Amino acid sequence: MAEDTSLYLIWHDPGAAPAEPFDMHGDAHPLAKGLWLVRSHLTRSRLYHRIKWQLPDGTALACAPLADNPDGWPKFKGMEAGALAWLKAGGA
Repeated sequence: MAEDTSLYLIWHDPGAAPAEPFDMHGDAHPLAKGLWLVRSHLTRSRLYHRIKWQLPDGTALACAPLADNPDGWPKFKGMEAGALAWLKAGGA
């Protein structure tokens, strides 16, 4: 796991697309359209706001911290390929 980073689950309304490609402000892996795992040096609040500013006004958004160890990782099925390998590799 990367030093001085936190793991977050980010969700935004998948129908809302930013004008430019996302800057996830950390190492990110998509789980599904609008759903991401992100390792970032930013606090939850700063990451939330930096993502929010990239989305159209009024877009639904959630940013939740996760424990960055196997016991704290989300369980998932049917998500984008490589998500579990990304977690195990520490996001690299």
